[in-house]
Amino acid sequence: MSRSYARECAFKLIFEYLFSKEKNTALLEEYLAEDKNKDEVGYISEVYNGVINEFDNLMESIKKYSESFKIDRIFKVDLALLLVAIYEIEHKIVPAKVGINEALNLAKTYSTDKSATYINGVLKNFVGE
Repeated sequence: MSRSYARECAFKLIFEYLFSKEKNTALLEEYLAEDKNKDEVGYISEVYNGVINEFDNLMESIKKYSESFKIDRIFKVDLALLLVAIYEIEHKIVPAKVGINEALNLAKTYSTDKSATYINGVLKNFVGE
């Protein structure tokens, strides 16, 4: 399992969490069972649990740096990508540029044509570029 795939798994778990507001341990275990690479398995658990534990603070960051959108108007896919990226950047799991790039790559796959531009703007505001 690559780090990019592990990030995609974490993103999918967070996306699901946005609807249920409950931790999905069964789905987490399914992703963790896919590979025995301890670094990537640890990454999925760390990001998923971290985003859930810091959900309110991360949402406040998104509100603060998303100047033109109210939080309830942000597509859930984009919101999940922002949560993962901001968590990664805040906790120095990856350099800011890597976190932004990975979020943009996932947005190009899972979201709308305009989402990458929006996500890029929010994350650049967040990191102060």
